[in-house]
Amino acid sequence: MKSKITKSDQAKLDALNNPKVLDVVNQAIELMKPNDVMVFDDSPEDIEKVRTLAIERGEEKKLAMEGHTVHYDSYHDQARDKPHTATLLPAGESLSRGLNVVERETGLKEIYSFMDGAMRGKTMIVRFFCLGPTNSRFSISALQITDSFYVAHSEDILYRPGYEEFKRLEDKDNFFYFWHSAGELDENNTTKNVANRRIYVDPLENRVLSVNNQYAGNSLACKKLALRLGIYRANHEDWLTEHMFISAFYPLDESRKTYFSGAYPSACGKTSTAMLPGATIVGDDIAYLREGEEGEMRGVNIERGVFGIIRDVNPDDDPLIFKALSNPKEIIFSNILTADGKPYWLGMGDGVDVPASGYNHAGEWQQGDVDAAGKEIRLTHPNARYTLRISELENADEKRDAPEGVPIEGIFYGGRDSDTNVPVAESLSWEHGVFMGATIESETTSATLGATGQRKSSPMANMDFVIVPLAQYLRNHLKFGRGLKKCPRVFATNYFLKNADGKYLNGIMDKRVWALWAEGRVHGDYEAIETPVGYIPLYEDLKYLFDNAFEDRAYTRAEYAEQFSLRIAKYLEKFQRMEALYKQEPNMPEEFWSELKRQRKGLEELREKFGEDVISPVEL
Repeated sequence: MKSKITKSDQAKLDALNNPKVLDVVNQAIELMKPNDVMVFDDSPEDIEKVRTLAIERGEEKKLAMEGHTVHYDSYHDQARDKPHTATLLPAGESLSRGLNVVERETGLKEIYSFMDGAMRGKTMIVRFFCLGPTNSRFSISALQITDSFYVAHSEDILYRPGYEEFKRLEDKDNFFYFWHSAGELDENNTTKNVANRRIYVDPLENRVLSVNNQYAGNSLACKKLALRLGIYRANHEDWLTEHMFISAFYPLDESRKTYFSGAYPSACGKTSTAMLPGATIVGDDIAYLREGEEGEMRGVNIERGVFGIIRDVNPDDDPLIFKALSNPKEIIFSNILTADGKPYWLGMGDGVDVPASGYNHAGEWQQGDVDAAGKEIRLTHPNARYTLRISELENADEKRDAPEGVPIEGIFYGGRDSDTNVPVAESLSWEHGVFMGATIESETTSATLGATGQRKSSPMANMDFVIVPLAQYLRNHLKFGRGLKKCPRVFATNYFLKNADGKYLNGIMDKRVWALWAEGRVHGDYEAIETPVGYIPLYEDLKYLFDNAFEDRAYTRAEYAEQFSLRIAKYLEKFQRMEALYKQEPNMPEEFWSELKRQRKGLEELREKFGEDVISPVEL
């Protein structure tokens, strides 16, 4: 190490008094063979140096607006690489539903071969971050080693500084660590050897190894890769790591504040729920949940920033985000179109005149260009992103950095479902709520891969990241909730219900009323109709909320009857799908099967009583 690092940077490592840190850095140097090593602490000077070097070394380019920069990964490095992301486990161990597992020794040998010399001629960057608020029992320290100043800059926006946290470590090796190399770069600083892209999660060593990529979901190991490690740790202890937003919701008179968390698969309403008008946001993606001093559930956002999909962010649908992106502040755009120093993306709104040429993830671009496979290159990739701090949003919650987190009094689970679930229903019990989360489904659309209408199961919207057996994951949810003195209310939402003609039954902003009703249920404001699938709202309460939440929005009994009818045959079909899926999982908790049997029996009795497959809430 001494031949690669300055005395002042060596002193930063020595000051941590942590043999494991020195060992991890030395091993990385020996394997990846960088030209030099730079160590950064939490000082403003060091953090500014990272930003400056990201631009000077061509990994980011300045845009016309102050603080705005743009980064490009590569044409074939635009999203999480699921086929080449795997968990390293000892021989004979597997995960649920075919999640990728590579035998540990074989996987290490392979990725070490790709990382051997991967930093030759480049700078190794050593960073320290904190997953969660600083000086908090919730949080986990994280050491990032990378050769990408873009990665390092992104993590400065997305994560809290952690150098001082490493000084406070009590268990000297109880931290996550990440090795990443972008690999060989072309003349545009984009990764070349994407065929050798590998992202391996090694829970036995609390680490992630990642090579030949730059897209943040593959390279920012504090992101979804740390989510996997967090799930592994939480499920071997007594808490939860979840793919959830945390936001505060308020009643119409704003007389109180109620924190909810929520889990939704991609394109199912997660961000739009977290950012509802009037709500304040703690975090939009990953939550650590622990028991509070009074037996309540408390949650923290492990991040302090947003790495958001920029497609369709426009003044009408996402006014707060659009405003933040349109003003001077520190923002990294990735894989968008730039022209004359300005950023452009898909779905900016009717008022934006998008140019027909510019520079994007494919390089110099003109409308109508095609790639090597003959596929049209759109002006931006659909997964193009923005990175900014939550503090830059007008609706940032004042408790977003509280060391003890915030009290979670409600949980939302939602999927994309055109024909079954009602718009909002409250669970009858914690066990029922876990069942709601375990049975989330998301339908494919014309904008996603696969035939339209196919359903994908995603328990707690977390299936891609659960690196413990699914039965264990669900058992831990049941145990955690039952151990609380004050358990959160659980609600299932569905914003995508359609009628027989394929028309959506919910307006885009109707979700605000469903959230207002759920917030009121937490505090006992509203009565409800008990059904086998949960408590559903009364028409009079929803009409009151619609009348007062919107101008010129009449909510009719006919709407209510159509939206909240129990589609018994569809529910029974869903339960049949869930039964077939979960029978493949060994050691499933008995509570899951009891809940499925209870709901199935209740629905069949209702069908027999009313002689109908679709039962109006008015009849109930």
